Amino acid sequence: MQREQIDQVRRFNRTVTARVGVLHDSYLGRDRSIGAARLLWEIDADEGSDVRRLRDRLGLDSGYVSRLLRSLEADGLVTVERQARDGRVRTVRLTGAGREELATLDGRSDELACTLLEPLNEVQKARLVRSMAEVDRLLTAATVTVDAVDPDHPDARHCMGAYFAELQERLSSGYDPDLSLLPDAAGLRPPRGLLLLARLHGEPVGCAGLKLPEGAPAEIKRMWVAPDARRLGLGRRFLAELETRARGLGRTVLRLDSNGHLEAALALYRSCGYREVPAFNDEPYADHWFEKHLDAGPAA
Repeated sequence: MQREQIDQVRRFNRTVTARVGVLHDSYLGRDRSIGAARLLWEIDADEGSDVRRLRDRLGLDSGYVSRLLRSLEADGLVTVERQARDGRVRTVRLTGAGREELATLDGRSDELACTLLEPLNEVQKARLVRSMAEVDRLLTAATVTVDAVDPDHPDARHCMGAYFAELQERLSSGYDPDLSLLPDAAGLRPPRGLLLLARLHGEPVGCAGLKLPEGAPAEIKRMWVAPDARRLGLGRRFLAELETRARGLGRTVLRLDSNGHLEAALALYRSCGYREVPAFNDEPYADHWFEKHLDAGPAA
């Protein structure tokens, strides 16, 4: 990282923390920290929330979350229940008082947002809001994790199922994975391949596979990104990671096939240096085939 970049990030952090009031023990004038308020905001008002998922979503350690929940319970704002089938799973729910407190926090948070915007003219307000949206998108992208997993992992099966369902909806011919050239995801298990899984706040949001046939170029398979995560650069990140892993395994050529209805995917491949080539397989759902020589460098 460049020193100038690090210094700018630190200046931004100091400005934001001072301006939005997170340095005070009593956030938004309430008798609790921003951590407790943030936890209240994340609880599903109708169904309650799994404590482990809350912890993952906020990136907090279990001890700190437990202390926050005990404090909120003592104030009568939440209840915490253990599942009868599995005592390790706890669900937190808002009480009536908790809903009232949340409404108060919402109102005061709106007021704080207004104090940030009021001193600015209309052009400055628009610039600030656009910049905030961009920073929010980039910070969210930076929290996505990408790891290799077994194709039978529940999160991997979730992504595969969503991928198949989307293809079924978008392809004019429909889609049956049993008719494809990779009917069994086990073909993406080492040593025949690998499967990458992306998670955002602990939730699966994408997958990408690498098929490693003997005596033939490696192939990218089953690349999918959840609709809500499609402006985070994850497709490009998947390509770069798969290229790096293919190089590490001694592969010099990477191939993929795609369908003409997937315009955004085709544009991504071309922008990352994949050139269209004649068909190299008889995949029934493909009408575009691409290839990249890995000595050309990683995805941009």
